[in-house]
Amino acid sequence: MASEILALAAFREGKYPQSFPSFGLERRGAPVAAYLRVDDEKILIRQNIYRPDFVVVMDPTLLELEPTLSGLKPGGGILINSDDPPQAFKDRLGSNNVSIGAVPAGAIARSRGLGTELLPIINTTILGAVARMTNIVTLENLTAAICETIPKRGADNAEGAREAFDRVTILEAS
Repeated sequence: MASEILALAAFREGKYPQSFPSFGLERRGAPVAAYLRVDDEKILIRQNIYRPDFVVVMDPTLLELEPTLSGLKPGGGILINSDDPPQAFKDRLGSNNVSIGAVPAGAIARSRGLGTELLPIINTTILGAVARMTNIVTLENLTAAICETIPKRGADNAEGAREAFDRVTILEAS
């Protein structure tokens, strides 16, 4: 869902987005990957992204799985849903020369009643931090895409994205 919303925001800006999910084992709680390409020109390639510029990690425990950061380009970026600062992840991520962002998307979603206390819905919230770190889309187009995609509680989701945009902390690539 998050990838599709970001694609819609890019489309609203006159860009060419391509979004698609990739499912592993079909069971509840299994890691899911979603891919998004955005360009100023039509995108003709139709395959998974093996060398991403940017990776969003919704659950920091996924950093322990090798495929999570596989192929991340030097000079790229990673955004982690975490209450910890980005410096806490620097050693774990090695010397990939990437920007590291951290945002407490779960806490933000909980404070807005998005999901439940145990399972906050962070997909829209974390997009605000993505917008700030990547500059792929403006916050205005992102929040409009959120409200368009999620008619029930769209305003709450958009406010969560705005808060994440403001609260993300970033450790720039060295």
